[in-house]
Amino acid sequence: MLKIGNKAPSFSLQDGNGKNVSLKDFAGKKVVLYFYPKDMTSGCTQEACDLRDSFPDFKKLKVNILGVSIDSVASHKKFADKYDLPFILLSDEKKEVVEKYDVWKEKSMYGRKYMGIERTTFIIDEEGRIRNIFPKVKVAGHVEELMQCLKG
Repeated sequence: MLKIGNKAPSFSLQDGNGKNVSLKDFAGKKVVLYFYPKDMTSGCTQEACDLRDSFPDFKKLKVNILGVSIDSVASHKKFADKYDLPFILLSDEKKEVVEKYDVWKEKSMYGRKYMGIERTTFIIDEEGRIRNIFPKVKVAGHVEELMQCLKG
């Protein structure tokens, strides 16, 4: 279980263009690393669009945004293009990173149990340490919560 103050687990995943992106590419920079269940679904689309709409504010604070799900590279490209997302979406089809960050959880819908991503956001500081963890994120108000934390 990751805790505030832990070194953020390193990773390298492909973005929507098939380019490898590593956490170490952002050494010395702040990162909002958000894990979401699925491209093109209502909650995930809302979350991505809220982040997109506040992107200039994140940029002013010199914060990079990385989104991670287990969708394919092609799915991420389509999602980012459709909603004009200005940040990087990473494909974790092998589920290695979602497991490292402990967001791959048993979920339940209509009484049926299945494995999926629990919507979670991590703020990683310039030294690569976890500064905040937002588990079980509720999409409404999440960007404001992040901003408050980043400015605080």
